[in-house]
Amino acid sequence: MSHFTSVQTKINNLMRLEQVLKELNMAYTRAEAGQLVHVKGYLGQKTEAQLVIHASKTYEIGVKVDAETGLCSFVADWEFVEMTAGFNQEEFTRKVNQRYAYHTVKEEVTKRGYTLEEEKVDADNHIHIKVSSWGD
Repeated sequence: MSHFTSVQTKINNLMRLEQVLKELNMAYTRAEAGQLVHVKGYLGQKTEAQLVIHASKTYEIGVKVDAETGLCSFVADWEFVEMTAGFNQEEFTRKVNQRYAYHTVKEEVTKRGYTLEEEKVDADNHIHIKVSSWGD
């Protein structure tokens, strides 16, 4: 029997997460203010979340926000997400966290007055960026 499992993340900006999901071509639905959306799991089981990622036609990934910390968790029936969507929890979390961190760094670099000079992705999919400031 399968069940929902939650994975804690360091993500705390839903708008930036939505940007990442768009980049990764992942469809999602965000709950209206003060509302929640349903996340589908095994045999029609459901849980509620602030955002639902439509991983496949039958299984979804919920994004729950902790009211005290503001941090997000991904909750899903990962066994069936993997079987129907073709990716597992570890792969999904790694990709989303990498793109989220990338956009966070780019935003912070810009805020501090630096210019993005170069960006490379190596064979291991690590992103390397080179920045400079006006005084360099």
